[in-house]
Amino acid sequence: MSIAPKKRQARSVARLAAVQALYQMEVSGAGAEIVVREFSDHRFDGDIEGQPLAEADEAFFGEIVRGVVGDQATIDKAIARRLAQGWRLERIDATLRAIFRAATFELSRRSDVPVEVVIDEYVEIAKSFFDGPEAGFVNGALDAIARDERA
Repeated sequence: MSIAPKKRQARSVARLAAVQALYQMEVSGAGAEIVVREFSDHRFDGDIEGQPLAEADEAFFGEIVRGVVGDQATIDKAIARRLAQGWRLERIDATLRAIFRAATFELSRRSDVPVEVVIDEYVEIAKSFFDGPEAGFVNGALDAIARDERA
């Protein structure tokens, strides 16, 4: 079964928004429901400099954000297992933590989404935030996490 291009784009937008929401929650201490509502009320269906934003799959966005929060301890353990020896999740940039958490949620709880799609999507998100080696780091770590989660 193939996902229609418009739905695929809506999911890509939802993934990016989920990473932004998870980051926002970490730095502000806001809860998941407050942030999900804020995105629904003020960020989706908006525009940037007069250009409309692409439509987001809001249900998918909410599922990722709530899922990460609801299972964060397990998700963080899955990520930590695949970090280089001596590295702790707390030492990683907050944006990378949000990327890893959202992707790991999908890899562990959304078996209907192919591993390659999840990894590609979050590598692209990493590229949108970072110019350095972070995208390669995300790719390698998510590949290892996927092997663990979908074995």
